[in-house]
Amino acid sequence: MSILSIQSHVAYGCAGNRAAVFPLQRLGFDVWPVNTVQFSNHMGYGGWEGDVFPADHVARVFRGIHERGVLPECSAVLSGFLGDPEIGGVILEAARSVKDANPKALYCCDPVMGDYDRGATVHPGIPDFLRTRAVQTADIITPNQFEAELLSGLTIRNARDARRAADVLHRQGPRLVLITSFKPETAEDGSISLFLSEPERAWMLTTPELPLHPPLVGAGDLTAALFLGHYLKSGDPRTALELMADTVFTVLERTVQDGFRELRLVQCQDRIAQPGRRFSAVPV
Repeated sequence: MSILSIQSHVAYGCAGNRAAVFPLQRLGFDVWPVNTVQFSNHMGYGGWEGDVFPADHVARVFRGIHERGVLPECSAVLSGFLGDPEIGGVILEAARSVKDANPKALYCCDPVMGDYDRGATVHPGIPDFLRTRAVQTADIITPNQFEAELLSGLTIRNARDARRAADVLHRQGPRLVLITSFKPETAEDGSISLFLSEPERAWMLTTPELPLHPPLVGAGDLTAALFLGHYLKSGDPRTALELMADTVFTVLERTVQDGFRELRLVQCQDRIAQPGRRFSAVPV
C-alpha cells in the first residue's frame, strides 16, 4: 500500500515528513512525501533557515505524481503542518483526486495549530481553513486537546466533554477523531491520555507522562502517521490506537533516556516495525 504524505520537512531532526515517512516505511508502506516547507530544523529551536513552499510548487509536485498514473495505488493521504492556508486547498484537491482514483482511500488530517503552552502558532488563516474545509473532507483527524477545542468550539475538561467535542466533529465529516495529549481534570498526576472516537463508541488509553523538557516536536506527527498506518493494516481503530501508543511511548521513553531533543526513530525502528501492546484502550 502507498501513502501520500503532504507535510513539512526539516533537514535536521524529526518533524513533519521526517517523523512520518520512515516509521510508515518500517510498517511496510510505500510513502510519497510532498514537502510543504524545507527548513534546516523545526521552529522549536527559535531559529531556522529555509522556506515555505508556495502552493503552486506543492500543486506541481502532486501533479507530477498524478501524471504517472499511480493514484489508484494510493491507500491514504496524510497531511500535517501547512505553512500557508493556500497549501491547504492544494491538499484537499489532492485528497479528492486520490479518492476519485481509489474510492477506498482515506484522508487523515493532523490539524496542526498549536498547544496550550504556546497558543496558536500558525498563520492566522490556517485555523479557519481547518475548521471550515479540512474537517469536512477528512476521514480521520488527530488534533491535540487544544486543537480539538479550537475545531469544536467546546471546552474539554473530561472524557464526557471530549465525547461531546468529538460528536461535533463527527457531524462535520470525520469517521475517526483521535484527541492526543489529553489531560482530563480528574486525571492522576503523571499520566496523559489519548481519546479515540467513532460516531457510536469511544475509547481512552492512558500512559505515564514522561518529563519532556523542552517539549519534543514531532511526536504528534509520529502519532498521526502510526495511527493511520496501523488502521490501514488492521481495519480496527482500537488495535491501531494500542499499537501506535506502544510505539510512540517507546520512542519518547528512549529519547528521554538518551537525553536527546529529537525523536530517536532510528534507534527504535525495530519496535516501530513490531510494536507491543503495553497499554490497553478502555471503552468510555
